[in-house]
Amino acid sequence: MTNSLVPPAGPQRVLALAQLVNSVGDGAYYVTSALYFTHVVGLAPGRVGLGLAVAWTVGSLVGVPLGRLADRRGPRGTAVLLALATAAAVASFLVVRGFLPFVLAACAYASAQSGLAAARQALLAGLVPAGERTGLLAHLQSTLNAGLAVGAGLGGLALHAGTRAAYLGVFALDAVSFLLCAALLLRLPAVTHVAVHRSHGLGVLRDRPYVLVTFLNTMLLLRMPLLSLGIPLWITERTEAPAWLASALFVLNTCAVMVFQVRMARGVTGLASATRAIRRSGLVMLASCAVFALSSGVSPWVAVGALVAGAVLQVVAEMQQSAGSWQLAFELAPADRMGEYQGFFGTGVTVTRMMGPLVMTALLVGWGTPGWLLLGGVMLAASYAMGPATRWATAGPSKEPVRQPVPVN
Repeated sequence: MTNSLVPPAGPQRVLALAQLVNSVGDGAYYVTSALYFTHVVGLAPGRVGLGLAVAWTVGSLVGVPLGRLADRRGPRGTAVLLALATAAAVASFLVVRGFLPFVLAACAYASAQSGLAAARQALLAGLVPAGERTGLLAHLQSTLNAGLAVGAGLGGLALHAGTRAAYLGVFALDAVSFLLCAALLLRLPAVTHVAVHRSHGLGVLRDRPYVLVTFLNTMLLLRMPLLSLGIPLWITERTEAPAWLASALFVLNTCAVMVFQVRMARGVTGLASATRAIRRSGLVMLASCAVFALSSGVSPWVAVGALVAGAVLQVVAEMQQSAGSWQLAFELAPADRMGEYQGFFGTGVTVTRMMGPLVMTALLVGWGTPGWLLLGGVMLAASYAMGPATRWATAGPSKEPVRQPVPVN
């Protein structure tokens, strides 16, 4: 793995550029979308939340069949088409004026995004040797955070302007970012492979060990709504720390991942090192939750210190868990059904997006310190269960197909 924050020239660098381009658009979209739908489109906040919940539910359901399509028709062409579909879905938001059109556009957006993630993972698996995939995914995660930070800054300018034209400009920027992403993906070599193991009926759901690994990973992904929702609610409802600290902790997390994710992933080279990294992440995450809990009922400055310390531990756990889960997601999947399996593994992100607000509100705001300890305990248990689940997954017949994917120029 390279020591540089920039991936090696060739397909790896093109994949990183594609990630950077569309993450800039996404960053701007994330910070402005809620206000756009409520202030410009005129939807009630409750209807926006309902529409997005429906959309991401649909997205989680179609991710696997779209990943299967990438396996059968080729991941590059499928990824390009889904990037174009995402651009079209974002552009449709520009003309949405009612609840039903909003739900339909949001469903199209979530479906295209879920399928695109699966197809890109399958494309990466076809173009990059197995030993280099986790390292590249660490580069892509760093690139993602950098793009989101730039996009969030652009979105902040639109929020400051507060005009309809500024919001429309952000959505147009996001649509263009996916057009550029499609153009970059088109520059990559095509990947063709013979799908020896045909998927029937339940498909990946028949692979019970992989289903268990995905479930455990979903439990570990509860860290995602923790930073965006749980900690801000905790700061404002349960501590004396200033509310702006939530934003500062988000910036701390983003910068740490940009700088250290590649380094943290360097030691993850196989299943054994992946499960060790995930076990360590569970221990560090429990410590993080305990430190966060100490910020309640103390002076503002003590609360700030505890929150910063908890955030540092949290991002260390995040980087370890990410590196381990990337390795497991690829190495435990059959090479000729990579899109289908990555589509299923990716549903963990969607589930945590849907369930995270409920879990964070109930555990942290409702229960306080016991809620923090329960959250940390659940994540510790999931991290330690990953080892036996991985051994179960590798105890069965080999998932390797007769022929491996090959790039075609």
